[in-house]
Amino acid sequence: MRILVVEDDANLNRQLADTLKEAGYVVDQAFDGEEGHYLGDSEPYDAIILDIGLPEMDGITVLEKWRADGKRMPVLILTARDRWSDKVAGIDAGADDYVTKPFHVEEVLARIRALIRRAAGHATSEIVCGPVRLDTKGSKATMNGVALKLTSHEFRLLSYLMHHMGQVVSRTELVEHMYDQDFDRDSNTIEVFVGRLRKKIGNDLIETVRGLGYRMQAPGSAGKDVK
Repeated sequence: MRILVVEDDANLNRQLADTLKEAGYVVDQAFDGEEGHYLGDSEPYDAIILDIGLPEMDGITVLEKWRADGKRMPVLILTARDRWSDKVAGIDAGADDYVTKPFHVEEVLARIRALIRRAAGHATSEIVCGPVRLDTKGSKATMNGVALKLTSHEFRLLSYLMHHMGQVVSRTELVEHMYDQDFDRDSNTIEVFVGRLRKKIGNDLIETVRGLGYRMQAPGSAGKDVK
């Protein structure tokens, strides 16, 4: 899952980014409204953390521009404690949730997890596909109750496929959501990670949909394509 943090306070931006990375997310950072708007408009993110009081372009304007351009990613806004009007303006502009400063980063992390789950149609912190269980809160996965030993890239791949269970996901989409903006992206590496993941969870859960990408679903589910 790929997150954008737009916050002009360098220390807070770094703290949020480090916490998200430790939780297994890919993170891009912006420090003013113009840079944040550009990244949110040009890169695909699973969620965005957006401060309201930004230089160059304020957060409300950034959010309004995204929504006017049809951008539908979940957005969590950061507001000052005594500015209730910012909360109202942010929600009206299209924000999905808000956190009031000062806050604990764990609260932000929990709200981001919830936004991503809800955007993918999942109501709880645990996502199940056959014998595989993904604990989004603990950033871990099990197979028949046994913890899976996954690399960071394997976990990101599994997490994205399970959040979008039953949907065909292209290699390009996986690359865009598994690597940050500065990473040298190569879609051929996705095939390698899929192969490694299949060795750990079996071949039946991840289907190759010819010419389109991959789909994860429990064995026996409808809509299978030939590998």
